[in-house]
Amino acid sequence: MTGKSEPETYPESYTAGAYWGPRQESPEACARRTATFLNLLASCDPLLAQWYKPARSRKDARNVPLMPPDVPTLTELFQRGVNREKGGPAIERLGFRFSFDNGGNGDDFASLRINGGMSSEAASNHCVLSLPSKGANAGRLLTTPVLTDVVRGMVSSWEPDWALAGSSAYRMQYREPDSAPFSLGWITYLSRRCGTVPPLPAPVRIEPVEDKGTLILLTPERFTVANPAHVALARRVRELLVRAGLMQDGSS
Repeated sequence: MTGKSEPETYPESYTAGAYWGPRQESPEACARRTATFLNLLASCDPLLAQWYKPARSRKDARNVPLMPPDVPTLTELFQRGVNREKGGPAIERLGFRFSFDNGGNGDDFASLRINGGMSSEAASNHCVLSLPSKGANAGRLLTTPVLTDVVRGMVSSWEPDWALAGSSAYRMQYREPDSAPFSLGWITYLSRRCGTVPPLPAPVRIEPVEDKGTLILLTPERFTVANPAHVALARRVRELLVRAGLMQDGSS
């Protein structure tokens, strides 16, 4: 006799990410967008106001700050991050990428991963912010007001097709199709290019982002995959977005 297997569980961690399709841009253009985003992040929370150049270790990185952001320095970092075959020429269609962090330790630090200027449809351009999962910084950052500001900053800087902030554990436990937008977050942004967001059930809030698109905020409190009511709400909202043609069917 076999019993029903328990669903696989994942550690609860949080990220914010913006994603957009093919957009050929120069390293300097990517640097300008990054500089704008870093300045906007700095206004969200003190932890997000300090960033350091990539280095072999965080200890070394703390010696070379990226703040205030300097476009020539960021341009050079994107140029170094060009995709290429080993020993071969740059693969321009795959754009430029680099990663850096704020020099924290353990679970109490933030990091950024950026891939921009990609004109290939093989993968999405993206800007992904990994957030602290524990401690006082997490307590401040993992709130609806702060993450709303973070996502709005991503939209202003990168002009993505969609963006989200939320639980990585939720996205792992409830895997979505690969087609974008591929997941719903605690906070989700959909560009006007995606379509019109329909009315959604309480306590969900819908907010415009300038003339660019719409924010969907699922819960005023921290969204967690451990809360069945949060998960049920997310699945219901996703179903309504599928019906409206804003997301693809096929969720598990």
